[in-house]
Amino acid sequence: MFGSHLIVVDLGFGDAGKGATVDWLCSPEAGLDVSAVVRFNGGAQAAHNVIADGRHHTFAQFGSGTFSGVPTVLSRHMLVEPIALAGEARRLDGLGVREPLALLRIEGDALLTTPIHIAANRAREDARGAARHGSCGRGIGETARYALEHDAPTVADCRDPALLRAKLRALAAEYTPLIAPSEHRYEPIDDLVDMYREFAAAVRIVDGTYLARAARRGRLVFEGAQGVLLDEWRGFHPHTTWSTVEPRNARAMLAGIGHSGRTLGVTRTYQTRHGAGPLPTEHPGLGIPEPHNAFGEYQGAFRLGHLDAVLLRYAVAACGGIDGLVVNHLDAAGTGLAATGYRTRAGIVRKLPLGRWRDLDHQRVLTELLATAEPLLEELPDDRLSWLERTLGAPVVLSADGPARADRTPHRAAAAA
Repeated sequence: MFGSHLIVVDLGFGDAGKGATVDWLCSPEAGLDVSAVVRFNGGAQAAHNVIADGRHHTFAQFGSGTFSGVPTVLSRHMLVEPIALAGEARRLDGLGVREPLALLRIEGDALLTTPIHIAANRAREDARGAARHGSCGRGIGETARYALEHDAPTVADCRDPALLRAKLRALAAEYTPLIAPSEHRYEPIDDLVDMYREFAAAVRIVDGTYLARAARRGRLVFEGAQGVLLDEWRGFHPHTTWSTVEPRNARAMLAGIGHSGRTLGVTRTYQTRHGAGPLPTEHPGLGIPEPHNAFGEYQGAFRLGHLDAVLLRYAVAACGGIDGLVVNHLDAAGTGLAATGYRTRAGIVRKLPLGRWRDLDHQRVLTELLATAEPLLEELPDDRLSWLERTLGAPVVLSADGPARADRTPHRAAAAA
């Protein structure tokens, strides 16, 4: 399993431990000779907690192999937020990472997330009131939304002040009706242009040929953000992200350089979700400690529930299958129960239909179904890893019974593949 390029995806709604998984894959303990961590979706809203060598960092845009000195490639599918990136670099420097920005390679075609996008995101979510979608408030949706119909600013534009200034002025004009009545504001455009010019001088901006060169030097680990159940086309609309979370873009990038990879699906022993949207097995009384997850101003509460085999099987199907499982939080042990089906108005449901890609009407139907679904709970056996293997049709290749790098255990299936 660990003999090829690897794609790491979260089979839930996020927060399953992708960062800790990537950190271990890149560590000397794993011995996998990783040449780069490639971020293939999302943006500055990621929150991948890594504890290693007595250090803790919440990785947002830097890849989670940074503690091991593995470079990060922010691909064209990333939404890059330079101001947040500079702040993250300062925090990593404080943790002993030498010259963090020197570890970055950023594809010039990547979209730029600006304070204008962030202000618009927060203004729009505030206006929704009780009908909020569960945004992180980091401008991700507005970055993707604006780029669908406009000539949006990109990372490469940061090297051309005149072009960038024109694009930022057009962006500001588009969002003025939304932002002006709100409490949210952003820096003057000339100040933003100056900051972005400094950013362009401090990082290495590359083109699409860089990935092939990185692959010739060693293994690539593709680090996903968020969870498959939040995918823009496969998640439960409208409580989704503006990002393709399932691994199709990572696979396409590998195919484009004549390579392939194995997909690792990451899960906990229980279900979690930040903010609004369906969580059929939710159990508000669960007392599982969550030191790195809390209430978010725009996301809302961090919610817990029993393990859900229906959602996990759906996520695996949405990925087009996976090659191995990573099971984290074995120390938390979960709740001892799992949903193997739902009681619904349409009868007993044990499998969610996948539907066509980009069919949001189908996704809305699934959202409505899950909103009133009553989980059919069964007691889990003592050997939960074997149960997950049988249920999801993939071998467990890595597990963890604690938050630190030393708490991870590779399984025989990884060495045999």
